[in-house]
Amino acid sequence: MPKREKGKSHSLRPVSKRPPSWCRYEPEEVEAVIIKLAREGHSASKIGTILRDQFGVPLAKPIVGKSITNILKEADMTPPMPEDFGMLLKKASKLSTHLEKNKMDLVNKRSLQIIEARIYKLSRYYKRKGVLPTEWKYKPRSATVL
Repeated sequence: MPKREKGKSHSLRPVSKRPPSWCRYEPEEVEAVIIKLAREGHSASKIGTILRDQFGVPLAKPIVGKSITNILKEADMTPPMPEDFGMLLKKASKLSTHLEKNKMDLVNKRSLQIIEARIYKLSRYYKRKGVLPTEWKYKPRSATVL
């Protein structure tokens, strides 16, 4: 476990790979809920949060044997762009519009540079894995697909 600077307060994932004894859901039920939530337009991370908070399912993988993204992939419900990558693009576009209005905000200018570096790095990874098309290119002001 990495050494922390201050404090020990944080959430930990369950140690056991087996489903907890108090969770009474069957794998088919959990899969059906995941697919239903995906049809409602929720992202994979939001589905995991809803399963935890409303259904009492700590993790879907020990119960079903597959992750939420794998379940969505089998149901042909995967989003066109990975969730983490889409959120970075959204954050970069918000920051760039902020910087157009506030040209002297140097702290957020640096933040935008860091986010764009992450976008370039993730795009190389997703192109290599075949998730993004090889001709996809990040345009700093619009963040669209070529």
